[in-house]
Amino acid sequence: MTIDEILSLLEREYGPLQWRAHGDPLSELIRAILSQNTSDVNSKRAFERLIRTFGTWERVAEVSVDQIAEAIRCGGLSRIKAGRIKAILKGILDNQGSLDLGFLGELPLPVARAWLEGLPGVGPKTAACVLLFSLERAVLPVDTHVYRVSRRLGLIDSRVSAEQAHQLLEDVVPSQERYQFHLHMLAHGRSICRAQRPLCHGCVFNEGCPSSFIGGEGDEKRKI
Repeated sequence: MTIDEILSLLEREYGPLQWRAHGDPLSELIRAILSQNTSDVNSKRAFERLIRTFGTWERVAEVSVDQIAEAIRCGGLSRIKAGRIKAILKGILDNQGSLDLGFLGELPLPVARAWLEGLPGVGPKTAACVLLFSLERAVLPVDTHVYRVSRRLGLIDSRVSAEQAHQLLEDVVPSQERYQFHLHMLAHGRSICRAQRPLCHGCVFNEGCPSSFIGGEGDEKRKI
């Protein structure tokens, strides 16, 4: 199955998407930190409570880790995430003198990516989310769903790590399709191509997927 066929089937199933800004770069960065190892509902609640409690990111940078942790407690792993948020805000201020990350939109893409990944606790996925969702840079975040579905479709080898998958998938997916591809693969991984008991019988890729379960849900025998 070619990438063009995959893109076409995803769009047919989930509808066309146009890029839209999800928020300013710093807010997107904090959202990504809060989303780690928790549900979307919990991370959204933690983000909203953080803003409601302190008002601005400048104020968050001023308060203690304990105060941040208390505000985001509903999101899970609050102490760890609070420490990361505090360290990130300090790192940005030390480097830039302000918390405005708009300059990343003007930097060459490899430089912008490397700058973000130089912040405490920021890896390839988090950096890519900031660049794609806030700055319309042509990158492709690889979260657990995109990674799983891409491996099952044979877009990347099973031995490829999630970190390596970012560059490999960017080499395969056309730049103008990366925003839609990410969101469509995310939706597909959550609803159909689940980690456990994937719903292969209702999958748009069922006929061409090399990992499709023969009998659909629950059948552990795979096609050869």
